[in-house]
Amino acid sequence: MNFELILFVALVIAGVIWLIDALTTGRTRAKDAKLPMLVDYAKSFFPVILAVFLIRSFLFEPFKIPSGSMLPTLRIGDFILVNKYAYGVRLPIVNLKAIEVGQPKRGDVMVFRYPNDPSLDYIKRTVGLPGDIVEYKDKRLTVNGVPVATTKAGDYGYVASGLNYITGQTWHERLGEHDHIAMTQADMPSVILYQVGGDFPYRVNCTYNEQGFRCKVPEGHYFMMGDNRDASNDSRYWGFVPDRNIVGKAFMIWWNFGEFNRIGHFIK
Repeated sequence: MNFELILFVALVIAGVIWLIDALTTGRTRAKDAKLPMLVDYAKSFFPVILAVFLIRSFLFEPFKIPSGSMLPTLRIGDFILVNKYAYGVRLPIVNLKAIEVGQPKRGDVMVFRYPNDPSLDYIKRTVGLPGDIVEYKDKRLTVNGVPVATTKAGDYGYVASGLNYITGQTWHERLGEHDHIAMTQADMPSVILYQVGGDFPYRVNCTYNEQGFRCKVPEGHYFMMGDNRDASNDSRYWGFVPDRNIVGKAFMIWWNFGEFNRIGHFIK
């Protein structure tokens, strides 16, 4: 559901009703006369809808984390805020960049429209920038020939779908300016080869084998991976994220019904 489009349609309808009344019967209506119910609603809700539309479109938008692909950084049930202007001011609905503000940085946690179905919003970590060569072999991440610095951080367990209890090894990892924790499972491969799409755009930029993969990120695109490396459907499988699909930068957890101590945490 495109909530932004719904808001826009509601805004237009309320505005048109208010404007038509102001240009017709509203001109001759007594100041103390009661407004028709439809006009009263339109006049009351128009500024509220306008404020919500502008905030969601240009400043901040809330999202809920639906899966464990970003564990342990983000947990199922986290409600997060996304900065909509961090990577440029974009026109609502069409998502075209109107004003350049900044570019995604390596390590940013980013919300974007899933390339295979733009009606879906995904959240992953930015691993590769345009022109980068990203390699992930034997569970070791390398960017432009330089291994990403990691140190062990202990085990992490969680309940996955089907009530399966998963235990993984976590790592302190530094990508760009971001120090975060990533997780792997010893019994899982670096990439599940049969799940790799064969026809995503710029597929020729990637090579795969039993040890992992190597991809060169094309201009205007980004390579995204989940922090829960072995339970993430990400760029390894469906390719690169074009700049036009970017929604914004995730920066804060503003609510979690089950874990109040997570409220207010900034996303690393």
